[in-house]
Amino acid sequence: MADDLFKALADPTRRTILDELAEQSGQTLFEICSRLSMKHGLGISRQAVSQHLALLEAAGLVETRREGRYKFHDLNTAPLRQISERWPLPDPCGPEESPS
Repeated sequence: MADDLFKALADPTRRTILDELAEQSGQTLFEICSRLSMKHGLGISRQAVSQHLALLEAAGLVETRREGRYKFHDLNTAPLRQISERWPLPDPCGPEESPS
């Protein structure tokens, strides 16, 4: 598991971007910037948002696709599933341990 996944998740702005992509996937940079500004009051530049998206893409959390001159960003939750598979929760139906 890559450290860049945890680095990507460590920043609150990047988590907000992921929240927005979870709510509405397939957004352009302009749409993401608009939602961050209007909905969350984040006044960050398009360049800063673009850098956050690049880091999220490098971590595998965001996938991009081009259609004409537009670049669309989609959430990819596969890396998050890898975390839960690495550290699975104990089976709640398993044998109970008696206290010592």
